[in-house]
Amino acid sequence: MKKWFFIWALVLYSCSGQNGTKINGVSFVGSREPVDQIHVNPVLDIHANYAAVMPFGFLRSPNSPNLIFDTERQWYGETKRGAHQYIETLHKNGVQVMLKPQIWIWNGEFTGDMMMQSEKDWKALEESYSKFVITFAELAQLTQCDIYCIGTELEEFVKHRPEFWQELITKVKTVYKGKLTYAANWDEYTWTPFWEQLDYIGVDAYFPLTDKRVPSIEEFRQGWQPWKEKLHSFSENLDKPVLFTEFGYRSMDYAGKKPWLVDRNQMQVNLAAQEAATQAIFEEFWNEDWFAGGFLWKWFVNHKEVGGHSDNRFTPQNKPAENVIRKHYAGLGN
Repeated sequence: MKKWFFIWALVLYSCSGQNGTKINGVSFVGSREPVDQIHVNPVLDIHANYAAVMPFGFLRSPNSPNLIFDTERQWYGETKRGAHQYIETLHKNGVQVMLKPQIWIWNGEFTGDMMMQSEKDWKALEESYSKFVITFAELAQLTQCDIYCIGTELEEFVKHRPEFWQELITKVKTVYKGKLTYAANWDEYTWTPFWEQLDYIGVDAYFPLTDKRVPSIEEFRQGWQPWKEKLHSFSENLDKPVLFTEFGYRSMDYAGKKPWLVDRNQMQVNLAAQEAATQAIFEEFWNEDWFAGGFLWKWFVNHKEVGGHSDNRFTPQNKPAENVIRKHYAGLGN
């Protein structure tokens, strides 16, 4: 019996392929309700070994310093209590977690444009943001999350207040003992000033790759070459791995032209473009030793009710791209 158990364990290990040590993650979107096994099963079905849990804080405008978070008016999954329940449910299923608190600005304005109008407002923002980040750093420690992300796409905030961020990281390290990253936008990461204090170079990987309406896998891969070379060099210079804190493509025409678009445009649904883009990013990065892996944007908890062949949004759920992810996360993609 022991002999056959050992052989079976070897088979399972070999089937994990080259992706066995990679972060094969999904961005697990908060919902109105607690999650249970039926919500986690689709994550397990695509062989994801990590999920990003994303509680939210809210600002009224890019100039507002008062960050509101963990209130009864928020969706359950966006609160501290909800994030705790999500983390515990994922952990029970062997899925590791990156806790990634984020900001939402009213009307969906870009967080990178946050700009205070006075020193007083900057100080107020720093105070409210520090409370936000430390609150969830404490939760990350309590629940033994493997990675904690201290911010997402906050370009102007980082640029204008670098000393605050360095001090914030020091404070976070007093309460959280796991791995740290920051989710820099694709055009932001090269000048982010505090990578040496973190464990991963976090990049939201919405790099423009091609102007074609329906690009092939090879055209997507060609579009990656200058960006990949720059990422590799940056990783080597800092001696730190790159982590795609977000990656993904919309299932629409011109999916590689401006991959960051989150608007409600009526662009023609194009499942093949999303499928090819997803295949290309796996082929370009997942075999690189300087690359840690990434978190797919995005994955909704009510799997059966989202995505599908008429949807042009980011989620790959119930689309051909989902099967691409399943194969690569299982180590069978090449």
